[in-house]
Formats: sequence, C-alpha cells, structure tokens
Amino acid sequence: MAATPRREKMSAVDTAWLRMDRPHNLMMICGVLLFRRRVSLTRLRRVIAQRFLVFKRFRQRAVETAGATFWQSDAHFDIERHVVHTALPGRAGHDELQELVSRLATTPLDPARPMWQFHLVDNFDGGSALIARIHHSYADGIALVRVVLSMTDAGPNGPPAMPFAPAHRRAEHDDALSHLLAPFSGVLNTARRIGATLVEKGVELWSDPSRAVALASQGSALTAEIAKLALMAQDSPTRFKGAPGIGKRVAWADPLPLDEVKAVGHALGASVNDVLLSCVAGALRGYLADKGDATDAVMLRALIPVNLRPVEKAYRLGNQFGLVFLDLPIGIENPVERLYAVRANMNALKGSYQPVLALGLLAAMGSGPKALQDALLQALARNASSVMTNVPGPQEPLYLAGAQIESVIVWVPQSGDIGMGVSIISYNGAVQFGLITDRALCPDPERITARFPAEFEKLLLVTLMATWPRDGELDPAEAAEVARAN
Repeated sequence: MAATPRREKMSAVDTAWLRMDRPHNLMMICGVLLFRRRVSLTRLRRVIAQRFLVFKRFRQRAVETAGATFWQSDAHFDIERHVVHTALPGRAGHDELQELVSRLATTPLDPARPMWQFHLVDNFDGGSALIARIHHSYADGIALVRVVLSMTDAGPNGPPAMPFAPAHRRAEHDDALSHLLAPFSGVLNTARRIGATLVEKGVELWSDPSRAVALASQGSALTAEIAKLALMAQDSPTRFKGAPGIGKRVAWADPLPLDEVKAVGHALGASVNDVLLSCVAGALRGYLADKGDATDAVMLRALIPVNLRPVEKAYRLGNQFGLVFLDLPIGIENPVERLYAVRANMNALKGSYQPVLALGLLAAMGSGPKALQDALLQALARNASSVMTNVPGPQEPLYLAGAQIESVIVWVPQSGDIGMGVSIISYNGAVQFGLITDRALCPDPERITARFPAEFEKLLLVTLMATWPRDGELDPAEAAEVARAN
C-alpha cells in the first residue's frame, strides 16, 4: 500500500490568499528577469532544484478539505513541469514578451500540483527572459524576493549572492512604509485576536453604518480605526473602476536611476516612496486627461501592502503583511503640490492600526466560512481602484544560471474587483515600474507607464531650477511656484 503523502496545516492567512482566486483576478505574483545573454534551460533547472526546492513548500500543493486546508507533498513532483521552455516567434522583442506575460498572468496554475512555474524564453531580444508565476498562498512579495535572491550568484560562477537565512541587519532602502509599524510589537498575535473579534461580528459593521458610528464613539484608537474602515467612502469613479473581466494587460516603464530619485526626495523633503507614488499619480492623471476624462478633484485610492515581518525573517515563506488605504491626489496638476499631498497622506498613516487590522481580517477570513471571506473582501476592495507595492531589491548586479540579470520587473495581483496593480522594485541602482490592468477597463497600460519617467523629470527639473538655500532644504512654496512656471 502506498504511503499517504505528508501533510501540514496551512496557516489561516495563507488559506485566505488561496481562497481569494477569482477568474478575473488570479492570486499569482508574476515577475520577469531579463538577460542580455541566453540562459541554459538545463543549468536553470539545476539551480532551481538545488536552491529553490530547498524550501520544501515548493514541492507541496494545497489540499482543501471540509474542515481545514493543508500543504501536501506532491508524490509525483517533476521539475520539468515547473521549469519549462516557452518560445516566442522569431527574434522576439518587448511587444511579444509583453503579450506573453499578459496571457500567462490570466492562465491559472494547476491546483493538482505545486502552484508555481518558471517559463524560460530563450529568444528574447538576443538574450533570454525568465517569467516566474507563483501563487500568493506560498508567500508574500518580500519573502519571494528573498527566495529568488537565494538562487543568484555574485558572479557568473559564484559565489552565492545571499545566504538562505541572513544575519540581522537594518534595511538600507528608504521606505517610509516601514515606519508605519513602529508603535506595534507582537503584531501577528495582536492581529489574530483583532481579526477573530471582527469576524465574530460578521459583516454588521459594513452593512450597518450606525454600528460603526457607535463603535467610533468608544474612544480608543483601535476602535476608531475599525470604524474608519467600515465607514470609508469609495474613491472617485474613473475608468479604472468597474467589473473586471478575465483579460489582463501588462506593461513596464524604462527604469529610473535610484540615486536621482533619492536626491530629488531629499531636496524636496520627501521619501523615495513619496516621490515614486507621486509619479504614479501624475501618470494616471495624464492618462485620464488624454482620454478626455475629468481630473479635477479626482482621488484614486490604492491598497498598499505593509511588511509585518522582521528583516531577519524575510526569507521565511508565508504571508505576513498588512494593508493600508492611501489616497492619491490625481486632481492636483502641480507635481510638487501633488508630491506634498502624497507625503501628507502617508504621514497621516504613521501609527495607523490599518496594517494590523488587515492582517487580522485575513487570518480570520481564512479560519471562517468562505462566504464570509467573500463578503468582507468585497466590502474592503470596493473602496479602492488599485493595489500598489514597492519592494526594495539588491543594489548590485546579480547572476542566475551564469547570466547577469539586467532588469527585474514584477506585477502584483489584485483582490476582489480591483482592476489595476502597480509594482515598483529597485535593483542594481535602478527603479522599475510594472503595471497590470484589466483589458476591458484599461486596454493600453503602456500609455501610462510611458509617462512615469516624464513625471519624474518634472520633479527633477524643479529641484535643479529652484534656489538652494544654505541649509540644503528647498522651500516648498518656491518649489511649487517653479513647477507652476514650467
């Protein structure tokens, strides 16, 4: 008699992400690595077998039962099913690769097997491209970046660029989101307790505003934050909101120099994250204006993931992040004024309980009935038009299977009926934007990504043209006036 495959219970949060799949929004994290030289499929499979599969989770598939969800070893695991060759016609370029990634982003992973796959395209622009698709239930973006880094080398033939379990060190990336969690400790346990309490109330808060008003009057910061989420109005109606379909389109922009982004942020008194999100807001505004849509007073709300795991545990699989709602001031035309509005909205979130509440809700959703998860997810997602994420990557060149990685691009999945995802990742001194949109709502995302560099150039021009005082800080009013004049 054959032995029963080994099982281990899936965490409640990972279960929530597993259940979140919809035909129009698959919970896959997609990424592309670009190489100037060709990558050997045989060598790539060997590296993945030695360094990716050292994480036993990637040999397991998700099994749902009436009472619980488990990770179960795949007794018939075959790496050739998961690391495959995918050919494009002729000497494929940007457009052909974009179309392939768009198609794969809407192709479900096989639930009968571990839900991940690498597609090696060895005829891309004279080199290679590696498309990665991994289901969100395996890990969040921070953890998956660490996993991918563990497969890379510092040179064509080694040594490894990063160990599996790095020693504790401070993150060097200028990420304002990390400061949101300063007041909290033991966030995961706290989140679980909060989430259990919220689900006990079912969807009452979201269906009956009077209960949320009463909750807000109780006085504590936590209860006020719960009420704020329940009472949150929807963002402005734009062409980005609507019922998404199955078709998706991906696009990516030319990279920005990270040092220049940092310099502009420092000069204008803003974080790197503030600068980049302001550029996103400007690009979306320009796209809407080109379409003849109204932009005055338009506010687009984004769901922003916030990492809740310590830096030294970033390599562990699983999902441990919360979410915050960030209002992007699409209606502000002046790039400097828009930047300061983004900064003010980010600062208002510091110390917020939103990330902990969101993680708690996910944990509770995964523990409760799927119907309840669907109702709560729909209630949260209807208040946003986009998911936006910023993942810091290594700032030195890395090699995979002997070939240098030239660029890294990622695309974040969307939940509920959200139809747009913006992903920002830094690597080797450059910042890369990735955008995924619903084909029916926004069929030409490349017209948005093409605006990202131009929006940054506006801020750079202001920084260069404004009068610099002795203390090295630009006056916000003067910077805004320079932007208005140009």
